[in-house]
Amino acid sequence: MPRRRKRARFEQLTEFERGRIIGLREAGLSYRAVASRVQRNSSTVMRVWKQWTDECRTTRKSGSGPRNVTSARDDRHLVRMARTDRTASSRQLAALWSIATGVSLCASSIRRRLLQCGLRARTPLYRIPLTHDHRRLRLQWANQHRDWRADWQHVVFSDESRFNLWYHDGRIRVRRYAGERHLPECIIERHSGRTPGVMVWGAIAYHRRSQLLRIVGNLNSNRYIREVLQPEAVPFLQSLPGAVFQQDNARPHTARIVKSFFAAQQVQLLPWPACSPDMSPIEHVWDVIGRRLARDPRPVASADELWGPASQNFSKIQEPQPGPSTTKEPSLKRRLPEERKPQPKKRPPQKKKTEKR
Repeated sequence: MPRRRKRARFEQLTEFERGRIIGLREAGLSYRAVASRVQRNSSTVMRVWKQWTDECRTTRKSGSGPRNVTSARDDRHLVRMARTDRTASSRQLAALWSIATGVSLCASSIRRRLLQCGLRARTPLYRIPLTHDHRRLRLQWANQHRDWRADWQHVVFSDESRFNLWYHDGRIRVRRYAGERHLPECIIERHSGRTPGVMVWGAIAYHRRSQLLRIVGNLNSNRYIREVLQPEAVPFLQSLPGAVFQQDNARPHTARIVKSFFAAQQVQLLPWPACSPDMSPIEHVWDVIGRRLARDPRPVASADELWGPASQNFSKIQEPQPGPSTTKEPSLKRRLPEERKPQPKKRPPQKKKTEKR
């Protein structure tokens, strides 16, 4: 007889497993044979078969299992505590619950109650601080480009990125309902800081990508022209007929000497709202490279050692072949409605109270 799979914890029988047990028993298999097939105890198989033969049912009795420690009123109070501090962990909520009520409650029970109420710990949406003018310009840009179709195929998205020697996954969660991703209390603001790493520049087009360039030291307007635009960006744009160049509003990009260089080279620029890195598709490329570098088991002790894996991972990014199914347009079209109007709040459906007669 094959060895039975060891379960990590107790699991209730599913409806499929109950039906399978009954079907195998009706086929003439013994209790032990059925238990071996479904990887359950023989006593469990006997109990399911007895329920079916005696009561003609396969579902569990209502009210079976241990009772909840908290009442419905306690659950509502727990939800209010979680929504007051969205970033509080289950252990922190357990400590606050013990202080407020004088009753100890474990963290796993708190997680189960919040999950039953629709509050799931999710990764927060990170952003840089946005002023009123930033939001207004983002909305204006979204309204101007929401009807673009094939024009996105001519846009070349470019940006700089920095890969650090130490990587963290930001394991901070917020408890929210579905559709509350863009609520202010569900967003954690982050500021960029200088840590040891390597600075790179790259660009992506509809079916092509540029070479990845390393930037050592601070990047000013003169170095931007001499080390990025002249050797790589302009030749890459000239190889694409009708290309439109996109860059953010960093100071080296918007300097007067850089604008004069673009005018002399007849480079068409795509207007871009300030503080909007999340609207550029190249950010997904940097995210893929960062995740691959984080999963790389090889130790990296310096920026020079980090540059090699970063360049290799950028060159491994697959270039999509021309076709109707490969386009960046759908992702951009999905982002534009999010900028034009906020998402409505969603609440789990409330159970209707039945009047007792």
